[in-house]
Amino acid sequence: ISMPFLTLLLLFLALFPGAFNCCMKISDEIPKGILLRVERFEIQKADGLCHLEAVILYIEGRKFCVSPRIRRVKKWMKKHKHKLPRRKAHGRKQRRTKNIKKREKKQ
Repeated sequence: ISMPFLTLLLLFLALFPGAFNCCMKISDEIPKGILLRVERFEIQKADGLCHLEAVILYIEGRKFCVSPRIRRVKKWMKKHKHKLPRRKAHGRKQRRTKNIKKREKKQ
């Protein structure tokens, strides 16, 4: 491998870290038993670097990409919303809720 190619590859990886985490193929079927073993899941949108809509299921450190249109998967996702990684609340919201709680305690 030539040095300029290696340099470009490392630059690409630094600028687009998610480029190799996208699902390139998705399954249109999933056995019910697989859904029972899912530890967490993510939703991949078809924007930016990823060109397919997918649900990424994580089972025992492995990643499985399935279609978000599968009825069984839709139903399972509604039931397991708590397994989605949550974003941290902004500092202002946290402070406001703390202030409200303090006010309630004083009354």
